[in-house]
Amino acid sequence: MPNIKSAKKRVKIIEKKTLRNNMIKSGYKTAVKKFEVAVKAGNIDEAKTLLSEATKKIDQACSKGVLVKNTAARKKSNLSKKLNAAMA
Repeated sequence: MPNIKSAKKRVKIIEKKTLRNNMIKSGYKTAVKKFEVAVKAGNIDEAKTLLSEATKKIDQACSKGVLVKNTAARKKSNLSKKLNAAMA
């Protein structure tokens, strides 16, 4: 445990940021899971709307610094590939 006042403050701040990051990460993972379930079920129309929602969540996570830019791009690309494969 930290003894110095500034170190104690940093611990509190890090805990808050960790909670925020986990909330954002959980949100985009949930959106991706919903999309994948719709694709497996064969609901193409629903999957299209869920793809845009998942893309939005991934972009938000990227802008907040939870995801790196290239990681976000890769995840979005993989999702669109899955949708295109399901449509074909």
